[in-house]
Amino acid sequence: MSDTPLVLASASPRRAELLRQINVGFEVLPADIDETQRAGESASAYVQRMAHEKAERVAQMIGPERAVLAADTTVVVDGQILGKPGSEDEGLAMLAALSGRTHQVLTAVVLAQRERLHTALSRSLVHMRAFTPVGAAAYWATGEGHDKAGAYAIQGIAGQLIERLEGSYSGVVGLPLAETAALLREAGLDGRAGAAGGVLPA
Repeated sequence: MSDTPLVLASASPRRAELLRQINVGFEVLPADIDETQRAGESASAYVQRMAHEKAERVAQMIGPERAVLAADTTVVVDGQILGKPGSEDEGLAMLAALSGRTHQVLTAVVLAQRERLHTALSRSLVHMRAFTPVGAAAYWATGEGHDKAGAYAIQGIAGQLIERLEGSYSGVVGLPLAETAALLREAGLDGRAGAAGGVLPA
């Protein structure tokens, strides 16, 4: 482990890319947790619990001297959570459920620092255009949505399926930057913003 003060508890290259976008130094150490939804657990409670457990798991591994940033994203339609598809049939079923409809994307962010948990929740509405089963199959064949919640990636080819977004684009991708920057400022990990960018002052 290096002496970088922030650890990102995620193997997601998209979250790492977003964090680099605001020039925050960090090291990656993914968290291995059970992501099973509990009976009767709401989508918002689930996504926040996942982010908390990821942060706490990595914080236990590295000790209290460094802060841990964790996030979890889920797609919700008709009150049901759409996680990462486990098969082609599941992925195509998810795409069919989203076609021509509006769904919610929730991303929870947690910053663990010296046994304190700073938390934020991003809620976005994604309006997806209608597409045929042939279109869904063609998208699935690209492989882009195989490891994504809801079986699609808004930042990729699937962007052409999106008619409108209400909320945080970066939150839908996996790490809402406004909320993340606020947590970093609150924890004193915002660094110095200058000509090269960085976390801007409040």
